[in-house]
Amino acid sequence: MSDENDRQKILIVDDEPADVRVIYELLRNDYEVFFAVTGEKALAMAESEQIDLILLDIMMPGMDGYEICRRLKGAHRTKDIPVIFITAKITEKDEVRGFDLGAVDYITKPISPTIVRARVKSHIQLKLYRDILENLSATDGLTGIPNRRRFDEFLEAEWRRSVRSGSYLSMLMIDIDFFKPYNDHYGHLAGDECLKQIGRALTKTVKRSADLMARYGGEEFACILPETNSVGATVVGGKLRDRVATLGIIHEYSSIAGHVTISLGVATMIPLINLLPMSLVRAADELLYQAKRNGRNRLVTRDFS
Repeated sequence: MSDENDRQKILIVDDEPADVRVIYELLRNDYEVFFAVTGEKALAMAESEQIDLILLDIMMPGMDGYEICRRLKGAHRTKDIPVIFITAKITEKDEVRGFDLGAVDYITKPISPTIVRARVKSHIQLKLYRDILENLSATDGLTGIPNRRRFDEFLEAEWRRSVRSGSYLSMLMIDIDFFKPYNDHYGHLAGDECLKQIGRALTKTVKRSADLMARYGGEEFACILPETNSVGATVVGGKLRDRVATLGIIHEYSSIAGHVTISLGVATMIPLINLLPMSLVRAADELLYQAKRNGRNRLVTRDFS
């Protein structure tokens, strides 16, 4: 049996306790199993628990399985979770409808243990392969942290979410001070190692799973902080600046310190539907340049909300 922390997470959505119990007993030794008896609870758990596969009963009170699936596939955080429908009877029309909504398979009642185990195992393996490929395409090859592509996707999703909720969204643009002289004098191999160390340090400093630290390009990094006001973002920015300083990476060709430092622009907004996500990027970028013009090794903060 796998370690609890390594096991994939499966969500059973069914309002019949007997059916939930049967499936739970079939899967509990190999997977971490959750269950929900309403559509609302299912949607909340799918978003909060990082579910890998959903077994979804079609005939549910209130919100039926088709509507639950439609909402799952319409939300950025849950759209890629594979959904297997469970049903007592199915016509070709029902099957087509489910696949059109994004389901990957069907399991019919009464439950066959062999079929359930085989299909769950197959779709879990496919999900793992897709996740590996997705992670590779969204990861910076040098630093091993999220890349610009992942940053853009994350910003778009969090911007839309903040528009709906009316919540704060903060961004930090980060630049390594005097990186060109560092590269010129210590060489590109040393420059690459410097970028790796800083990327790791910045990522470890941002603690919340909801936040994203990414390599934006060259010697620039960017951090997105959902549901974070200007005060909170400034605190994070100060911790990032201090963390890089404590690395003590020698930089004899810096005009402001004997070690590598960073400058930061910290912008906060409450996103509006008539604005584009890039408006937050431009705002943070302008504040970063203010920090550099003001002497570097510092951060400049502004609340645009």
